[in-house]
Amino acid sequence: MITQNVTLDGAVEMLGDWFDAQGQGDQPDLTEEMRRQDAAATAFLCGRRTFEDLRGYWRDLADDTTGVSDYLDGVDKYVVSSTLTEPAWDRTTVLSGDPVAEVAALKAAPAPEGRDGTDIVLTGSIRLAHTLIAAGLADEYRQFVFPVVQGAGRRFFPDGLALPRMETLESRTFRSGLTLLRHRPVG
Repeated sequence: MITQNVTLDGAVEMLGDWFDAQGQGDQPDLTEEMRRQDAAATAFLCGRRTFEDLRGYWRDLADDTTGVSDYLDGVDKYVVSSTLTEPAWDRTTVLSGDPVAEVAALKAAPAPEGRDGTDIVLTGSIRLAHTLIAAGLADEYRQFVFPVVQGAGRRFFPDGLALPRMETLESRTFRSGLTLLRHRPVG
C-alpha cells in the first residue's frame, strides 16, 4: 500500500508550504483517521532519504499531538538503501538488495502473530514508490489530497504509467478540506 500527501494536480514533491505535519494534530477527524490507519499497519516502508528526514523530525519528538511520533517509534520500519548501514532507530531493518525482490519477499512473509494479514505502508520515497508501482507491487493507493495546485514537482504516478482500471475503496473529505482517496488496481 502506498500512502502519499498530494496536491490537486498530483504533486507529491513539496516545493511550497502546502503540507504541515504538525498542523494535522489540530484536525481531530483527520487525526482519528491517521491513527486508525497506523493501528492497521504491520510495517512501514521507505527509502533512505525519507527515512532520514522522518528520523530527524519524529524520533523522540515531545508533545506530538498527531500520534505520528509514537507510531513511527513503535512500528517495524524497513528502509530500502544501498548506503545506510546503521539506522539508529529502534525496530528498523535496512533492505540493501534489489528493492523489487526485497519488497516482494516482505509482502510474502507470514503475517505477524495475531494479525490476519500484512499491511505494509510506504509513505514519501517517491522514487521507491514509482519502482514498486511499475513492478505491480502496490495493492492499494491512498492519497491525502490537499486543496492546492502546485504546478510543478514530481507526481504520485510516474509518467507513462497506465492503470486502466481502478476500484474506488473510499472517498472522504475532512473538515479542513483535505480529501482521502483510496483505490486499488483491478485485473
